[in-house]
Amino acid sequence: MRFMKFGKALMMSALSVGTILGITSCVQSYTVGYLYVTGTTTAATGNNGIISGFKIDHNKGNLTPINGLPISTGGSNPIRAVLLTGGRFVYVLNRGTNSAGNADCTQADPCSGSSITEFAIGGNGVLSAQGQAFFPQGKNSIRLIPDPNGSYLYVLDHDAPDNFAATYDPNTNGCTLALGTGVETCGDITAFKIDPNTGRLTLIVNAQVTSASGTPLPYFPVPSNPVDFVLSASIMLTISGTPATGDVAFPYSYNGLNGQLTINQNSAQPLGIKQATAIVAAVGAVYVLDAEPLTYLNNGTESTVPSQMLPYTVGTNGALQQQSGGIVPGDAILTKPIYMIEESKGSWVYVAYQGDNNTQTDDPTSGIAGWVIDKQNNQLTPEITGSPWGSGSGPQCILEDPSDQFIYTANFNDSTVTGRALDVQSGELNQLPSSANKSYPLNGPATWCVTSGRTS
Repeated sequence: MRFMKFGKALMMSALSVGTILGITSCVQSYTVGYLYVTGTTTAATGNNGIISGFKIDHNKGNLTPINGLPISTGGSNPIRAVLLTGGRFVYVLNRGTNSAGNADCTQADPCSGSSITEFAIGGNGVLSAQGQAFFPQGKNSIRLIPDPNGSYLYVLDHDAPDNFAATYDPNTNGCTLALGTGVETCGDITAFKIDPNTGRLTLIVNAQVTSASGTPLPYFPVPSNPVDFVLSASIMLTISGTPATGDVAFPYSYNGLNGQLTINQNSAQPLGIKQATAIVAAVGAVYVLDAEPLTYLNNGTESTVPSQMLPYTVGTNGALQQQSGGIVPGDAILTKPIYMIEESKGSWVYVAYQGDNNTQTDDPTSGIAGWVIDKQNNQLTPEITGSPWGSGSGPQCILEDPSDQFIYTANFNDSTVTGRALDVQSGELNQLPSSANKSYPLNGPATWCVTSGRTS
């Protein structure tokens, strides 16, 4: 009888140990992805920028630096990076420097020497440069996006090559030939085809516009002072303008078979705003983020918020139609929205606010705000409970990790990466669990970030 009791106790003890071991194995820590962050010229010698990297812990979202990083981006003033979906190549857009050798790029003193460098992701997330650089056609390159299939890569240049011609000739000026009589200066899009095996880039020339000699343009003109662009279905949309002129949207038709961009009959469309900061595809629409203060009636009382989000549906010819829900007021505390992401399950959106809106200099507040998506009509409802949340100072980007558990920002002002845990029930962004330090230091100011789920 005692033996039976002892045996039963031993068996229960073994089961308990097994249960504990089972639970332990379920929460075992492992790397779910890599996070890469580009940094400015102040972060490296030789006037080159750098790209840093971290391993993302699946269990708690904590970040561990990748051995062998950071490395040089191969050019000055990196401003954007992309990683093709499911791919193994990272592309970094280096904006270059002005005549004084710094990153203060203006139309009067443009940054030259723009380049794209290609990196391959190796074991343990280490990056290796893949030889030659590739060069956009214009100057002051500001944005970089791929097509959905990873076949083409597009660069938005603030200044087209013809802007710097010694004399203006309407018969040879690409801005005039593409955009019409009297248009002497413009921005441009440089297009590249991506080799699926090596990742190398090949320039795509403009098959629609040729010079008087019959030579095709090596770029696709867009209206002056471009701010951002996005590819939505078969339309490439560019936002251009200044506070003095107002912002416009300009469409190209996109051909997924050859990467060509074609101007259709639709012309530039005024948006009625003057400080657009970004255009993003999300929630079955495109959203233009606007940093200027908005005055509106809230329950009969005049209220002011520092920003707004304008949702549009895109017609077949690129014409924008404002969604029935109308303009979405931005967060009442944060300033200057710079990017928006849609959470992977389509329940929430999050907007990163940079906090340096020049119309709100008395309260330059950085952070993240979130909105619930009404799935019945694809519109944003008022902010998630607990929103807004803190981030590092001056976030430049915002993304969701490959396991759909964490949200990260990379920050310019305090040279950090910060992370938050996503509550899958409420959409709230909580502190990372058991993280002793909620921010992770960088070697210099951050400019952009990308993440990869390939860990083998």
